[in-house]
Amino acid sequence: MLTGVYNNRSLNKIMKNLIYLTVLAFVVACGKPKDKKAELAELKKQRTAINAQIAELEKEVGGTKNIETADVSVIELRPVTFKSYVEVQGKVDAQENVQVSSETPGVITAIYVRAGQNVSKGQVLAQLDDKVLRQNVAQLQTQLELATTLYQRQKNLWDQKIGTEVQYLNAKTQKEGVERQIAVLRSQLAMYRMKSPISGTVDQMDLKLGQSINPGMPGITVVNASNLRVKAEVAESYAGRVNSGDEVNVVLPDVPDSLQTKVTFASKVIDPASRSFGVEVKLPSRKNYRPNMLAILKIVDYKVNDAITIPVNAIQKSESGEYVFVSDNGKAKKVDIKTGKVSDGQAQVISGLKAGDKVVTLGFQDLNEGDTLRF
Repeated sequence: MLTGVYNNRSLNKIMKNLIYLTVLAFVVACGKPKDKKAELAELKKQRTAINAQIAELEKEVGGTKNIETADVSVIELRPVTFKSYVEVQGKVDAQENVQVSSETPGVITAIYVRAGQNVSKGQVLAQLDDKVLRQNVAQLQTQLELATTLYQRQKNLWDQKIGTEVQYLNAKTQKEGVERQIAVLRSQLAMYRMKSPISGTVDQMDLKLGQSINPGMPGITVVNASNLRVKAEVAESYAGRVNSGDEVNVVLPDVPDSLQTKVTFASKVIDPASRSFGVEVKLPSRKNYRPNMLAILKIVDYKVNDAITIPVNAIQKSESGEYVFVSDNGKAKKVDIKTGKVSDGQAQVISGLKAGDKVVTLGFQDLNEGDTLRF
């Protein structure tokens, strides 16, 4: 009987405190507080006192407490491989992607390829007007024939010790001089032929017959689509965590496709303007991969085997830290935990949980320790 009276008095005291807090909160909301920090501290102090009284009262009336049943979902923890990533956006780039332009000014007289056509290294793609040079070569060719004839005759005489050495050397010099002139003109003729420096596919053809072009003017693009890579820039803050050979997950959202591979190259130099460094990942040859396509790199910067992980959404926070509810013989049990890195919605558990624990992932919002769980 005395216990019941004591409990009623305790409940009355708690109710008075709750009324006090409600009135104080109303005053704070309606009036203009002079010191909000002080008022907040006072409210927390009152709450702590009430929580202590509730806990004490629950111990005394524990035998008569109603047992609640909660519908929840749980997962049984198993060791897994946990990875965290540095995620950056890049683009697909062709290692061999060239603009073919002329080496000399001229007028286009012939085009030998079209867009989409496969070409080989050294193949002539277009021809510029070289008529004047060809005429000069023909004229020098006639001179060379005469110089060669004179040289052969002078050489035969010199072999028979007829004539002077000066005559022989003069004939030889004239012949070689004409040969050098022809060689120079032939080199110039080669500049009037636009050749592909790589094997690949003609991706762009903007030239037209009769068009006048100058050196450096773009007109033909040749791409080797079988030699592709992803290029991206990584912030300087990750310089110690991203290196050549690291695991990387390449995601191509426009294909869509993804693949697991390695970082081919990570620059050791920081760009002073962007405060970043470049990384490259070589891609396999696939017909649906195209240069300048968007790519996302998820570079593994942290990996632990046999790690314990839980969904981030299952973690609750209090003033004392993080905690979760676990099923202990069908009853809710509050367990304080410490977490590490978070990746893909999963948090690595450093302490507090072990393999085999059943963690409540849904329905934990209104749980109290000791509640009966139904799942």
